[in-house]
Amino acid sequence: MPLPHAATDPATTGAESVFDGRMPTAPGDLRVEARGIAPVPESHRYGGPGRLFTVWFAPNLTMTGVFTGTVGIALGLDFATALAAVVLGTLIGAVPTAYLGTWGSLTGAGQLPLARLAFGRAVAVPGVLQWLSSVAWDALIGLFGGDALARLCGLPFWLGVLLMMAAQGALGVLGYEAIHRMQKLMTFVLAAAFAALAVKLLDGVHPAATGSAHGADRIGAFVLTSTIALSLALSWAPYASDFSRYLPRATSRPRMFWCTLLGVTVSFVAVQALGLWGASVFTDQTASGVDTALGGGALGAFGLLAVALAALCSNAMNDYSGSLALQTAGVRIPRPLAAALAAVLGFPLVLWMHAADTTARFQNVLLFVGYWIPGFVAVVAVDWFVRARARGGAPVDLAAESARPQPWWPALLAFGAAFAAAVPFMDTTLYTGPVAAALHGADLAYYAAFLAALLVYAPLRMRRRTTR
Repeated sequence: MPLPHAATDPATTGAESVFDGRMPTAPGDLRVEARGIAPVPESHRYGGPGRLFTVWFAPNLTMTGVFTGTVGIALGLDFATALAAVVLGTLIGAVPTAYLGTWGSLTGAGQLPLARLAFGRAVAVPGVLQWLSSVAWDALIGLFGGDALARLCGLPFWLGVLLMMAAQGALGVLGYEAIHRMQKLMTFVLAAAFAALAVKLLDGVHPAATGSAHGADRIGAFVLTSTIALSLALSWAPYASDFSRYLPRATSRPRMFWCTLLGVTVSFVAVQALGLWGASVFTDQTASGVDTALGGGALGAFGLLAVALAALCSNAMNDYSGSLALQTAGVRIPRPLAAALAAVLGFPLVLWMHAADTTARFQNVLLFVGYWIPGFVAVVAVDWFVRARARGGAPVDLAAESARPQPWWPALLAFGAAFAAAVPFMDTTLYTGPVAAALHGADLAYYAAFLAALLVYAPLRMRRRTTR
């Protein structure tokens, strides 16, 4: 099925109306956005590339990133080496996100809807995976945010999580413009909050000058730390153009790229560096641990509030993009309802993660929700490249492009090959592949998946370039 046409098309059917609907008209228009996966027409585009920095900066200032940053020290690296791994992994993961985000202004379409061009009917597979990933991220981040809210207000854990999920679901329901406005405000609020937290938390704390890992173990720890950082940044790639689809076609693509790259990279490196520096005081990776590390009282309450607000910002984007992914997979329900559904399903997953070894379950979910993304990026990037060459510099005509999607099997074959290639390289507490074990824990699964998808899909797609 091609992408639905704009709501102004007089031939729009009842089924297609689920995918279109009301759009925000200008910055500050906070009415509910009913627009689903239907492309945004040029007449309804607005805004500038600068808002991409804030929309990608604020959602990453979470304790998820801070606690992830402690992994490098736990693996036996010294601070400088672990920080180098974090910077490297974050940059590698952020580049695809920044690149894919530039497609939004050219097409007016979200990332998963655009994937239909490459995947054809098989787009339901990455669509379902993206929707499930958004629910998983709701839990990963909601775990800390809900716990922080519960402690701040003196509520039971489950009630704090429930209130957190309700708030983020409401923001996801409001949609694109409400999320952009919230992230712009929270960029300043959370940056100040985390800076204040860093000053307090790191007062008298010294980073690890030496590490316990040596030789091949040290290399393995470096690679695993880098891969975990990469997984955080790359996890945004299937969301990328969702938050640029209302930008005018004439918006500078280089500026879009750099605003997104800086937003993702600066925020993730900052919070993970905080985790690396203060790894010795983050022994209790919970909201209670943050409160204790801050000494309780007013400052502890301020820290808990910052954790809760950060979770709200991040999870609203998960719910929004999850709603577009669910529609892309073929579920014909209104976008606002789909966004609310993601928040509802995230609630029991948070309770499951909280019920046992939270740290182990957290790390496993973090890695597993991202192993499918490199194959997805390779497939859609190759398809986009071939189509761009065929256009010869002409503007993107999404209606014409979507009328000739690719056969489903080449993309799905490459997608499956990517995941199969990743398995031997995986390193989690649930499963360690033979290659990862031989490489002393170095997780190269993301790289193996991307390369496998590229090698399988590129020749198949290039063979069809004269007809597609």
